[in-house]
Amino acid sequence: MHRSASRRRRATAGFTLIEVLVALAVIAVALAAIGSLIGTTVRGARSIDVHMNLVQTARMIETALPDRSSFKIGNFSGELQGHQWRVDVLPFVFTNLDPRLPTPWVAQTVTVRIQSPEGPIFRVMTVRLRRREDNG
Repeated sequence: MHRSASRRRRATAGFTLIEVLVALAVIAVALAAIGSLIGTTVRGARSIDVHMNLVQTARMIETALPDRSSFKIGNFSGELQGHQWRVDVLPFVFTNLDPRLPTPWVAQTVTVRIQSPEGPIFRVMTVRLRRREDNG
């Protein structure tokens, strides 16, 4: 009796090949999910870095814009730290204001467009007031 019990214990003591394969498959699925999560995180971090560089470049360009008195309709462009940029200055179109009303100010739409070396484009639009030259 003692011998048959020890034989049974030896027969059930290890893992079968199927159990090992199932365990390896579970581990492979878990590692694939972790790898995918790491890849997504790295892509997100790169995207944030590119966006922050674009915002920083836009701030530098906006800081260097001419003052109100010399700000004219038109466009100008250049390159800053590998970023291509362009500034467009256009008349601002009011929809709820009579353009015949006298005002000492002229509103202008200013669009700053920056393209990073990696390709993404960042655009900032704002309105800037300039004193009217002809107060008549």
